[in-house]
Formats: sequence, C-alpha cells, structure tokens
Amino acid sequence: MNRENVSATLTVAVPAARVFAVLADPTAHSAIDGTGWVQKAVDPAPLTEAGQVFRMGMYHPNHPNGNYQVANKIQVIDPPRAVSWLTGEEKDDGHLEFGGWFWRYDLVPLGPSETEVTLTYDWSAVPQSIREYIQFPPFGPEHLSNSLHHLAELVSSR
Repeated sequence: MNRENVSATLTVAVPAARVFAVLADPTAHSAIDGTGWVQKAVDPAPLTEAGQVFRMGMYHPNHPNGNYQVANKIQVIDPPRAVSWLTGEEKDDGHLEFGGWFWRYDLVPLGPSETEVTLTYDWSAVPQSIREYIQFPPFGPEHLSNSLHHLAELVSSR
C-alpha cells in the first residue's frame, strides 16, 4: 500500500471474459464485496459504457443513517480487460457528487482458462475537506484480498 491507493492481485482459473461478465453485473457486487457493506444493486442493468451511473444499497454501522446509497459512475469499461468507477452520492436535487475515490479491476488473460485480476482502490483525488472526516482507506488491508477471493468463488461457480 502507498499513501494514495491500495491493490491486490489474484489468479483465477476462469477465462477473462467470464470474470468480466460477473464484474459488469451490479447484482453480483454484494457477493464480491469483502467488507459486507454492499447490500444490493439499486440499478441492476449490466455495466456497458463510460459515464453510466449505477447505484448500490449500502450499510455501514458508522454511517449516520446506517443504510444509504452510493452512486457509481463508470470511468473505464474495456471488456474483458478493465472496468472502473468513481463512487459518490446523489443529492436531493438529483445532482451527483463524487468524493474523488475509485475502484478499478484489471484483468490479464494468462491463457484460455486463467486470468490475473488486480483490484485497486485509489483515493488520490480526494479533497482535503473530505479527508478531514473520512480516513483513507476506510477499511482494512484484507478487504481487497477478500473481495478477490469472493470473486474467484463466484466466477468458478457460474
């Protein structure tokens, strides 16, 4: 881990296209999440293009409401090699605000039936005003590794 991002890598015995298909399915994200915070896809449509927004129902005991929603905006979608999204929130007036952190999955085919998957959480663009009340990363280092192992189990069973 460096000061601005953290990542983990795992090789899975599944073709990259199959791994990507699971990552592009928001309904699978709660099963992949290593923290238990992601509860369900509010927008279940598959991820298909940069700029697309998908919302997720979340739960965190330290959040003022416990249950809350995040709005994620696709930054990169390059099947079957990469997908990334910014995480933020939708204000009451419908305006989307993003905090400066993003999630990214990079997939490298290692042959017809094996893929190296790297998950990165990057908070390098988070402004100081947010860093004053959220510690980054807001989870332990095992979170990314747990997520990759959950992804491996999920793609192997499909």
